[in-house]
Amino acid sequence: MLIAYFDCFSGISGDMTLGAFIDLGVDADWLQNKIRDSLHIEFDLKVAKVHRMGMTATQVDVIAGDSHERHYADICRLIENGKLADRVKTTSLKMFDALAEAESKIHGLPKEKIHFHELSAVDAIVDIVGAAICADYFNFGKIISSKIPLGRGFVNCAHGTLPVPAPATLEILKQVPVYGVDLDFEFVTPTGAVIIKTLAESFGGIPDMAISKISYGAGGKNLETVPNLLRIIVGQSPGDSDTVVMIETNIDDMNPEIYGYVMEKLLAQGALDVCLIPVLMKKNRPGVILQVMCSRNLQDQVIATILSETTTLGVRHYPVQRRILERRIVEIMTPFGMAPAKIICMIDGSARVTPEYEWCRNIAQKENMPIRKVYDIVSKLAEKSID
Repeated sequence: MLIAYFDCFSGISGDMTLGAFIDLGVDADWLQNKIRDSLHIEFDLKVAKVHRMGMTATQVDVIAGDSHERHYADICRLIENGKLADRVKTTSLKMFDALAEAESKIHGLPKEKIHFHELSAVDAIVDIVGAAICADYFNFGKIISSKIPLGRGFVNCAHGTLPVPAPATLEILKQVPVYGVDLDFEFVTPTGAVIIKTLAESFGGIPDMAISKISYGAGGKNLETVPNLLRIIVGQSPGDSDTVVMIETNIDDMNPEIYGYVMEKLLAQGALDVCLIPVLMKKNRPGVILQVMCSRNLQDQVIATILSETTTLGVRHYPVQRRILERRIVEIMTPFGMAPAKIICMIDGSARVTPEYEWCRNIAQKENMPIRKVYDIVSKLAEKSID
């Protein structure tokens, strides 16, 4: 599996991200034309090789030719109507939604009324949509990021002088591991924050991988103390393994009807797995161990949900290593229409197919036939397609 590790030792911005992707191999002219033709906005990408403390990097500047002020709703329509791949649209809209949500909370306005000033609107559109296009271009199996550094001081913007980190940046980076840097510099912009939070599935150290390529995207300012660069390290995973968090608590005094609701809510938040384990607790009282596995960036959110939705007085949590088989979702032509199924790659190189339960359940009810028969039909057709 191909892994991309975003090494944000000097933070991240939209321009740095595009520079790192172009340095990694994306053709700048292709990217520029792709965004122009898809969204019909006027701009130019100014791309140059620069040096930061002896290291060569790619610097990208977005030169806006489009001077329209746009609201959040306008940008959503622009992306939804654009000639972009569905995955690119979904990723781009998710980024802009998070950006508008942060601005909405800070300024006390509905998201639909949040506006992006003339030049910043084009810059944000190109950075965000460009990052989504590049991520889709490489089709990484996993994107991981380092912890995010935050500077101090003040920065001038359209709203006036704001403290660093900017309020929108902090709002976006909730639940993301960060650390302070004792420098008067805006290491992370709101656009950079929303890009990395959306693309990265976890934050921490460099994962196990065989490194194949390294790229550098340069920030606009040449700092004296640290190289103002974003580094992307790409490599092949020796096996699909990672570190997640296990969160547990023992409960013996809660209405059993509540467990189902709590489980659904935790899974909706992004928990990887939720288990209810019956146990005998002190004084031989029957109880339940609620066990939740999640990514590290969801740890605080999951803990808050458990503490607020259950009767427990505390939780325990610890990191665990897991190894999972590679899998991918495919669609299989069946007599009932296109069926979603999961192809799982086994350690010995063989594959097995697991039909999607909810689809099989709906077909079984619609056709008034046993669900196991639907499973068998989809499985046999899927195995033929694999062969």
